[in-house]
Amino acid sequence: MNQEAKHWLARAKSNLEFAKDVKRTNFTFNGGYIFIEEVCYELQQSVEKALKALFIFYQIKIPYTHNIAELITRLGENGINIPDNIKMAKKLTDYAVETRYPHIEEPLTEEDFNDALEIAENVYNWAENLLGI
Repeated sequence: MNQEAKHWLARAKSNLEFAKDVKRTNFTFNGGYIFIEEVCYELQQSVEKALKALFIFYQIKIPYTHNIAELITRLGENGINIPDNIKMAKKLTDYAVETRYPHIEEPLTEEDFNDALEIAENVYNWAENLLGI
């Protein structure tokens, strides 16, 4: 397998494991020093990097974007079958920028985090399977 794709997937795993570690500690979000929005950003990053690993693996030019929906669409346009549970990852796009800064209109909830974690795990596992790791 392409070493660059493998490195991107390893970075995706790192972001995913960071978020899972926060969950394992039973950390109280926003009552401590970790904001739930920051951890959801890590999950968005995991998804973005896993998808970009696929671009590299399939030798598709990586678009310069953080938009998960656009990345998924481009993969599909290049003949990659995108399962419905992977398409759901597009909702993590807002976690790339919008929710990381103070004064967001709707703070994220633990339910948002759990949903993002499940989606990120699905995307990571799907990408890992396609890469044959």
